[in-house]
Amino acid sequence: MELNLKIVKLEAPEDCNLILGQSHFIKTVDDLYEAVVNTVPQAEFGLAFGEASGDCLVRTAGNNEGLENRAGEKMLELGCGHSFLIFLAKAFPLNLTQRIKSVPEVVNLFCATANPVEVLVVETEQGRGIVGVVDGFKPTSIETEDDVAGRRKFLRDIGYKL
Repeated sequence: MELNLKIVKLEAPEDCNLILGQSHFIKTVDDLYEAVVNTVPQAEFGLAFGEASGDCLVRTAGNNEGLENRAGEKMLELGCGHSFLIFLAKAFPLNLTQRIKSVPEVVNLFCATANPVEVLVVETEQGRGIVGVVDGFKPTSIETEDDVAGRRKFLRDIGYKL
């Protein structure tokens, strides 16, 4: 048996975030769609799910055709069954991650980020799977008091702290 590791790069479009996860069952597409629109109605998004049996298609949905097409193309490039990818605009992943995790088909989330992502993919004779992700860049130092003040100001500026 042979095993190959590959890196597939993911980047969210400008002013967007991405959510990458693992799930099971074709119903994932419809349930994730409903989870997004019922939790953050103003969100624009496209999602894709890679089937792992039957037709083994990339299934897509969304309310933004460009994001939906991009999610489908990237999921096909990833080629990992029972995985899903959401590109999200006009909302942040923190608005949705708990709701997405509560979708019965969702097994886990690998990342939710606006950073560039490298997905570590394993390929065997049977198929492909996600081993893990590199989300963003390596930390370079420990924050200073000025950095703490800047972080807290940023959270207030975007409405997440008083």
